[in-house]
Amino acid sequence: MKNRDEHAVVCRRIEKWFGAGEARVHALRGVDLEIRMGELAMLVGPSGCGKTTLLSVIAGLLDSNGGDLDVLGETPARMGKQERILFRRRNLGFVFQQYNLLPSLTAAENVAVPLLAAGMNRNEAAGEATRLLAQLGMEERASSLPAQLSGGQQQRVALARALVHKPRLIVCDEPTAALDAKTGHTVMELLAKVAVSPDRAVIVVTHDSRVFEFADTIAHMDDGRIETVEPGAGHARQFAAQVAQAAEAYA
Repeated sequence: MKNRDEHAVVCRRIEKWFGAGEARVHALRGVDLEIRMGELAMLVGPSGCGKTTLLSVIAGLLDSNGGDLDVLGETPARMGKQERILFRRRNLGFVFQQYNLLPSLTAAENVAVPLLAAGMNRNEAAGEATRLLAQLGMEERASSLPAQLSGGQQQRVALARALVHKPRLIVCDEPTAALDAKTGHTVMELLAKVAVSPDRAVIVVTHDSRVFEFADTIAHMDDGRIETVEPGAGHARQFAAQVAQAAEAYA
């Protein structure tokens, strides 16, 4: 079991730009950020401020142009291409705004994809997928195709797919942007309840202030920089729960 005080992600002076010369655009300008195990951290800020770029660098989908990055105790910059792919496959789970489900596969088959990619046999993978879907309230829709599911249901399937191989880091890019307020709240509630654990960290990029309450940590970005980092309501709820447990122990 990982300790909550251990860092899942450490960014030091991360730089990222696109283009060259006068056409160069700086997306990240010396980002410093720490995310601990057991946290649900949110990257928030206006469109174009660098949130998704930073998430992509942390996830290994983009290379930085400068700075130091540590992810789960490893340094991606020192990995070869294949090693980085395997590291990402084993340790990361992804949730996107547009769900990215395979339209010809059922919900359970979509969820099983990471397990099949890791070499698990089809029956065992299907069983794991079905059990996780049941945990997310989707047991009766396990055999449904994505086109037969609502947006919120598709996002639950996407969440199950991100969790099924038990990754140590979940990255989510605007997971509620395509959902109405009530459905988005339900998805975030499930994410906070099911995905966050002492040996896993969750990073959510969002500009949806309706879901800020679920964050343990909120990092505010603007113009490619982290402007402030503050505790969120999720942190307050956990602290209150710890105080309540301590009080009960001494009652």
